[in-house]
Amino acid sequence: MKLPVPALLVGALFLAAACAPQTSSNSASDKDDKSGTLRVWLFQEVGNDPKQKVVDSVVAAFEKAHTGTEVDVEYIPVDTRAQRVKAAFNDPASAPDVMEYGNTDTAGYVHDGGLLDVTKDFGAWSEAKDTDPTARQSVTVGGKVYGAPFYVGVRALYYRTDVFRELGLKPPATLAELAATARKIRAAKPGLYGLVVGGAYTYGAMPFIWAEGGELATGKGGSYTSAIDSAAAQKGIKEYTSLFGDDNCPAAKCAGFGGNDTVTAFAAGKAGMAIGGDFSHAAVEAGSVKGKYAVVPLPGVTAGSVAPAFAGGNNIGVLKSTTHRTLAVRLMEELTSKKTQAAMFDAMGFLPTFKDVRDQAAAKEPFVKPFVATLAAGTKFVPASAGWSQIDSSLVLPTMFQEVVSGKKSVGAASQEAAKKMDAAFGSAG
Repeated sequence: MKLPVPALLVGALFLAAACAPQTSSNSASDKDDKSGTLRVWLFQEVGNDPKQKVVDSVVAAFEKAHTGTEVDVEYIPVDTRAQRVKAAFNDPASAPDVMEYGNTDTAGYVHDGGLLDVTKDFGAWSEAKDTDPTARQSVTVGGKVYGAPFYVGVRALYYRTDVFRELGLKPPATLAELAATARKIRAAKPGLYGLVVGGAYTYGAMPFIWAEGGELATGKGGSYTSAIDSAAAQKGIKEYTSLFGDDNCPAAKCAGFGGNDTVTAFAAGKAGMAIGGDFSHAAVEAGSVKGKYAVVPLPGVTAGSVAPAFAGGNNIGVLKSTTHRTLAVRLMEELTSKKTQAAMFDAMGFLPTFKDVRDQAAAKEPFVKPFVATLAAGTKFVPASAGWSQIDSSLVLPTMFQEVVSGKKSVGAASQEAAKKMDAAFGSAG
């Protein structure tokens, strides 16, 4: 999302840093150098310049406030991060001091011993109290904090205002109405998907499971047991997979769709509705439906309710191998501060993890409002287990959805098989 980058109030931004509390070292290194070079890895975005401008402002102010300190920022590709991070954990000499990472990676990185415990620092940070609870959960493993939330992303329901107007439809108020509306669109306009869905769109399917009272897993402290085969979860799976058919989104075409595919189809004018993120806004605006769509929260089971959305996003943490613990923690705080997050919203459209900053963003940009409402209604997160990354990379849930959609297995059989795979992954993670 290419929006103008505001000037940062650099002096004010770092007043808090001078008052940061003294930290105790729990890093793997015995050193806590108060000068020298800090290495930072951040994700490279599509259209990275606006992000880099904000980061450059933060870095310039940080270096000015900390004499003898330099910050070296490298932007790394998201799709090769796993190899880079694994190498960094194994070779501290090549590792950065501070790193951006996906919030679903937290538990795995903690399990691998790569992230620094910053629980006391986070608790003493004055801005931390305004962090969204789900965002805070995304940096918490076993009751300890391993980073600071950088931004959050959620999904809501995009719909075609011109199609709805032509067919006399209203935005659906329940999941049952959503399915009925999708089929009405498909019946009236066979060239369109009613609601475009994807068999490989895990995070688009999860709200259906959660709305019915189901859970992915139960447990805490890193020890989890799959709940994907519970009666409530199966009801949500059935509700989602019932949308794959000639009367809405043909299985032969849609079973292989991922999230990007569904957004691309909607943006190209091939669907009446789609489940997309706040981060999908730029792509939709660049498509043929520009000016002909609106967004509302994805409805829940009862009228007026919102289906719980997955709270995605990224965090920034300090590596346990750092030799600049105090400086690294301070830089982490400045990169994730309220003012930096506000600037990142203006630059990239990233939703802030602080409620007050997010409310300001919604007042500034109307398109944010349904996503803020979705966050306010309550969001969900994946199990805080190192096993989740294995479950995700092994496509356990997409395989389950696709087996049901193809007719190879019943909802019960497919979910039970998925539960076994999930339990094996949780077990291997310890």
